[in-house]
Amino acid sequence: MTRGLALLTALLLSTAAHADDAWSIHVQSTLVWQLQPEFHATFTGANSLKTDANGRETIDATLFAGRRLWDGGEVYANLEIDQGFGLSDTLGAAGFPSGEAYKVGANEPYIRLQRLFFRQTFDLGGDNVDVADAQNQVAGSHTANTLVLTGGKFSVGDVFDANSLAHDPRGDFLNWSLIDTGTFDYAADAWGYTYGATAEWTQDWWTLRAGLFDLSRVPNTTQLVRGLGQYEIDAEGEARYKLFGQDGTVKLLGFLNRGRMASYNDAVALGAATHATPDVSLVRKPSDRAGFALNAEQGLTDDLSAFMRAGLNDGSKEAFEFTEINRTVALGLSLKGADWGRPDDTVAIAGVDNGISHAASAYLRAGGLGILIGDGALPRYGDEAILETYYSAAATKWLTVSLDYQFIDHPGYDAVRGPASVFGLRLHAAY
Repeated sequence: MTRGLALLTALLLSTAAHADDAWSIHVQSTLVWQLQPEFHATFTGANSLKTDANGRETIDATLFAGRRLWDGGEVYANLEIDQGFGLSDTLGAAGFPSGEAYKVGANEPYIRLQRLFFRQTFDLGGDNVDVADAQNQVAGSHTANTLVLTGGKFSVGDVFDANSLAHDPRGDFLNWSLIDTGTFDYAADAWGYTYGATAEWTQDWWTLRAGLFDLSRVPNTTQLVRGLGQYEIDAEGEARYKLFGQDGTVKLLGFLNRGRMASYNDAVALGAATHATPDVSLVRKPSDRAGFALNAEQGLTDDLSAFMRAGLNDGSKEAFEFTEINRTVALGLSLKGADWGRPDDTVAIAGVDNGISHAASAYLRAGGLGILIGDGALPRYGDEAILETYYSAAATKWLTVSLDYQFIDHPGYDAVRGPASVFGLRLHAAY
């Protein structure tokens, strides 16, 4: 399969080289290596962050191919090769330390078609806006006011909950609960992609977005439902403004998941009645689960910017796709390196506090396991507090090298576990 991808890449690059500007062809590859030194814990369970010193790596390579079909109409396909594992097999922290680590790992490289979607942009007036050639973006232009329709296979995060300072584990922060709002239980397979459709209406200083997506067949698995048998509805409003001459953006997102999911209280009650460990898979039934996310970024100077995320969701039911976070608040700063002669470098720092509901903590105390967490018991609850900082250096026009550090207090909400430290090295090449 690797040889086939290489041949396909060469063919598309050759095609693009001899084609007009209706094509967009890009490639990227990202290597993330993380080291977690030994830390203290009284015991270790099935979904615990392992206490012994260990290191893990992930690597991926992506081909981004796009083609303009007609005025405003474009089609895109992304082929990706993945290999590697997250720390502790991507278990042990609700705010997991690598957004490049999927919920599935592999010793050998494998290839997947992660995106295949169509986008139609309708001009609605206003000034003309130039669009640069980029990943999943064909060069061209459109008016400032638009209606954009997207359908196919892609990531919910391609459209919703975006933040230019904290949304890309290949370029900025790595922690799951910083690159996305931790309470946003977005529809996705184990790699973070799904089938769906969105509409985005932009007028002047505001944008309204709505989307409908397939959920997994079973929570946190590789197979998606087809035909919206289980689904998610997303709606987001965005406001853009200037404050003291600097750009700012505020987004408010709401979501509703409809599928077969479990109540934590039902799982605990069944476990008590049968003298067994509670298991959410035994009490799933058609249910709704809703939540919201607030997402903002603000320029402070030409080089310094701040961001925040906050969210809340229905903590009475199990997390369906993302992670076990029922409330979250995150704050961060990002600084470009112009002052020390490195304008393409970035140094950033952020902190996030994640919490779970009483129902979720009772389930964990009784020995229940979740998507990412579950020590086999939760002797004492504590908020999961995470600090992350990174320095990203532009080595060449196409290569960046980043050093990353994360401090995780109470991993998996276990107050007698940790704290844990995670050191990271990221190499990202893009053309």
